[in-house]
Amino acid sequence: MSAARSPVAEGDGPVRGAVRPSGLLDVLGVASVVLDAQGRIVLWSPQAEELFGYSAREALGEYAARIMVHEQYLDLVVKLFADVMATGQSWAGAFPIRRKDGTTRLVEFRNMRLLDDHGDVFALGLAADQSTVRGLERDVALSTRVVAHSPIGLAVLDTDLRYVSVNPALERLNGIPADDHLGRTVREVLPHIDADALDAAAREVLRTGRPIVDRETVGRTPADPEEEHTWSISLYRLEDALGTVLGVAASVVDITEQHRATVEAEAARRRLTVIADASARIGTTLELDRTARELADVAVPELADIAAVDLLEAVVDGRRSSLGPSEPAVIRALAVKAEDDDSAALGAADPPGQVARYGPDRLVTECVRSGDPVLVAEVQEADLPRIARSPEAAGLLARAGVHSYLAVPLIARGEVLGALDLKRTRNPLPFSEDDVLLARELAARAAVQIDNARWYQNARDTALTLQRSLLPSHPPVTGGLEVASRYQPAGATAEVGGDWFDVIPLDGCKTALVVGDVMGSGINAAATMGRLRTATNTLASLDLEPARLLEHLDRITQDLDHSIATCVYAVHDPRLRQCRIANAGHLPPVRLRAGRKPELLELPTGAPLGVGGVAFSTTTVDLDPGDRLVLYTDGLVETRQHPLDERLDALLDLLDGPDRALEEVCDLLVRTLHQPDNSDDVALLIARVQTPS
Repeated sequence: MSAARSPVAEGDGPVRGAVRPSGLLDVLGVASVVLDAQGRIVLWSPQAEELFGYSAREALGEYAARIMVHEQYLDLVVKLFADVMATGQSWAGAFPIRRKDGTTRLVEFRNMRLLDDHGDVFALGLAADQSTVRGLERDVALSTRVVAHSPIGLAVLDTDLRYVSVNPALERLNGIPADDHLGRTVREVLPHIDADALDAAAREVLRTGRPIVDRETVGRTPADPEEEHTWSISLYRLEDALGTVLGVAASVVDITEQHRATVEAEAARRRLTVIADASARIGTTLELDRTARELADVAVPELADIAAVDLLEAVVDGRRSSLGPSEPAVIRALAVKAEDDDSAALGAADPPGQVARYGPDRLVTECVRSGDPVLVAEVQEADLPRIARSPEAAGLLARAGVHSYLAVPLIARGEVLGALDLKRTRNPLPFSEDDVLLARELAARAAVQIDNARWYQNARDTALTLQRSLLPSHPPVTGGLEVASRYQPAGATAEVGGDWFDVIPLDGCKTALVVGDVMGSGINAAATMGRLRTATNTLASLDLEPARLLEHLDRITQDLDHSIATCVYAVHDPRLRQCRIANAGHLPPVRLRAGRKPELLELPTGAPLGVGGVAFSTTTVDLDPGDRLVLYTDGLVETRQHPLDERLDALLDLLDGPDRALEEVCDLLVRTLHQPDNSDDVALLIARVQTPS
């Protein structure tokens, strides 16, 4: 047979143009054999060599039945061959063949008649190992079944990223028939998703062969055009058996519900984190202003870009407040915080400490009047006058870019104290209902701390007022003494009230100096101190010896609900240039004399007042003109971190220096020795003996 007479399949036209093989026939290993009309082999492919075991040299020219057919089926095959050649009807079937090595293999056959351009008849036989064919059929059937019935959306895109096929699940996800996908790009089919990101990802997969798994994307499809969905998309490069890139396979899973659950869980975790942070950071002290600042610091930037903490003025004053529909809200600003110290936003807020009137139409007034949150998720220009305190402030809020507003009430023990005022400028998201829940939780926790600080401050102010009302106001010069004093209240409400001092003019130009400390604290201690001070003034007028006076005070103290107090009582006599001193369990005074080191006076300590049954003694010390006497309570020198002797040495060191004005010395001692966290009062009295005129 000449090359010019190459056979073509009957009824088929020649394939035009070069086509790269797909590799599928290589997977099947299809053997091709051409027989002449007598059944001799005229063409023998390499796959036939592999399948039957005979080389082309051995097979060509031989009768096919001799080397291709198992002897058991020889008659049947010869008859089938004759039928095909006579009728032109193709035949397909499977039967065993005997390989050259004697083994038997089950082979799938396809036979058809061929005609060349001279009208000569040939037979084409196609053969493949049946197990290979069946395996491929199973794989195809399984793939087809899986693709068709999978709940996961599946698609194949060619190398130009145009749809080649989609399964029914993807039709449902996209809300578009399969035929409307074919030949179009993702952007053309789904314009409302992030096609650029998907296109870039698919091209990366085509280029590298590395799959992308579980890439999330968000958007809308015709299947649900009103609701935004989230999908997990995985991309894989498709190649044939020869490694030719065919395109990209994509799997699509709608994870909207899981995504929402994740977002909600993350939001809940964030809320818990913020609330835990707030619990640790808010209410570290019982200072009202500081507690408000701590709340503002927690709210920014976790919840808002601008936060203000405002209290009703009546609440600050310790009164209950209820607003009628037409009443303005009189509000005191306690704290304001802005992200990055935004000047426009800060300028629009009330400065801390300022009292402002907000009209009944203002949103913060509505919040404190109703006790409910007020939310303006998307602030319009018309909303700003109802948010700001003035037209100027509304302009500043507009300049700052306020686009979302939320006010939540501060409620403690059933009383509306004020409001937490929140605004967003930099954060592009509007306040959501989740933000309202978080703000309310923060406000509820902080309100209790603010209420505690408010009552604490009111109680402290009351105790301090009582304490100060019981302390003397003395002239700077009396009975030949120049006198200066200080009273420093304790840092806590319950610890105010126990310390006192007094300067009592006596007959004969004498002066009594008193410093004492009632053990205990609070209003009860202040009241006891007041009674002891009154008794001391009364007894001093009798010109009693200091020891005798302390004995009377001791009996009086025993009758004051088991109170205990320490006291130093000194009487200065300028004519004798002496000072007679008695001590009832108190720290010793310091004497300063020109040209000498400061000294702690060596006095019998005595027992505190109220112990009873202990005698007191009077000690006489010299005081010349220019000498100074320093009396003080333990709050000046005692700390929890240092021994008392060490602190007394520090006191003497401060007093050892150039002669200063008494007021300056008082300030120096209190400023240097009194610790900020000291939980005790300080009473300090310094007297300098004047030169007689």
